Amino acid sequence: MATRGRKPKPTALKVIEGNPGKRPLNKAEPKPENKAPKCPSWLEKEAKKEWRRMSKVLETLGILTEVDAAAFAGYCQAYARWKEAEEFLSKHGTIFKTPSGYIQQVPQVSIAQTYLKIMKDFCAEFGLTPSSRSRIVANEKLTENDDPMERLLKCK
Repeated sequence: MATRGRKPKPTALKVIEGNPGKRPLNKAEPKPENKAPKCPSWLEKEAKKEWRRMSKVLETLGILTEVDAAAFAGYCQAYARWKEAEEFLSKHGTIFKTPSGYIQQVPQVSIAQTYLKIMKDFCAEFGLTPSSRSRIVANEKLTENDDPMERLLKCK
């Protein structure tokens, strides 16, 4: 059965944003360990490179956890296939002439567009776009000289 309306926002994200809707927070939401999953062996070479490039960054930000392996693998694989199509287009162009003389678009154009959309969807899930990041307010790290009361009085 399909659900209606917007997909629910994770509770951690609501807390970071200050719970703008003021709706009750899900206190029973699962909280997986903040640890990047192991890179799947079946990923393409370029997808593995993207996995290595982004997994540590996302783990450090507290976004990527062990349960996110399939979604993150999907992002990495889409990235690899998008890049492959874009490299083809850079080398061979976007159109060709058919034997009957018609001008036609090469299939890699729609392949690149498809994987770019898939990548964009995964990027939004992991906060990898400027607009998805703009809705997140990360907690400031306290130094040992920071006094919470002093910060409150200064309205920081």
